[in-house]
Amino acid sequence: MTEQTNSPNDAHTETATLAGGCFWCLEACYQQLDGVKRVVSGYEGGHVDNPSYEQVCEGETGHAEVVRLTYDPDIVSFEELLIVFFSIHDPTTVNRQGNDIGTQYRSAIFYHDDKQKQVAEHLIAELMAEMTYPAPIVTQVVAEQTFWPAEAYHQNYFVQHPDQGYCAYVVAPKLKKFREKFSRRLKAA
Repeated sequence: MTEQTNSPNDAHTETATLAGGCFWCLEACYQQLDGVKRVVSGYEGGHVDNPSYEQVCEGETGHAEVVRLTYDPDIVSFEELLIVFFSIHDPTTVNRQGNDIGTQYRSAIFYHDDKQKQVAEHLIAELMAEMTYPAPIVTQVVAEQTFWPAEAYHQNYFVQHPDQGYCAYVVAPKLKKFREKFSRRLKAA
């Protein structure tokens, strides 16, 4: 299902949900991408209602850490969101991003409609054919499920805690790489 809302300019928005390791990393990048109106960190793909961060980190709920993006498709397409996605995480490792290990760190695209599914599958096939990565892409492409927003202290985390250890040594370098690679696609300061 695609979320549509009216803005002052009568533009509509759509929703994308992506899992690519720690949600702080994805959130920090997508918050700066032009056309992305809102980023909410949360959990999806599990079997426990309203899981806590602690439960998800134990790896027993089946949830992935995700970001739910609300974006303007007239400014940034779903495919462009995925191009960023495949640039800011490693889609070739099962249940792992760097030192973050567990099912909650898996790579997944939770599609909201058949068009998103087709775009995701086509892009993955293209990246595989081009041998973009030294190993096969293991990103799951699955239908959206119940999205549970993460606790308030996880929202806008990097902006609020840039000097926290994980942010300084993991998030900041990813954000720097993202800004360099997508400098023409960043929101105006």
